[in-house]
Amino acid sequence: MIKIKRIYERAGEEDGMRVLVDRLWPRGVSKKSAGIDEWMKEIAPSGRLRKWFAHDPRKWERFKDKYRNELKGKEYLIDELRALSKRRTLTLVYSAKDESHNQAVALKEILENPET
Repeated sequence: MIKIKRIYERAGEEDGMRVLVDRLWPRGVSKKSAGIDEWMKEIAPSGRLRKWFAHDPRKWERFKDKYRNELKGKEYLIDELRALSKRRTLTLVYSAKDESHNQAVALKEILENPET
């Protein structure tokens, strides 16, 4: 099972393995209080893509295409996350304010629908 959760929400047992999928550490959150099991910076969108997107919902579909393209060559990370999600609950943790248009939402879609 794959879930997504904003880092500013309290971590819980139901989260299982918590993986931060941001390239930058979220502001105002200590590493101790974050409850992160792994920080996978390499799977986050590039700084250039993140700045281009700027969480603009009008760019959402194009962002997902560009992000999927950036993940080519990083299949080992995708495989690692898929394997984790089959063994236990995996929670992709992110810091964006927009809960519907962010890399964790896109990544969850990629993990659950490899053919799309």
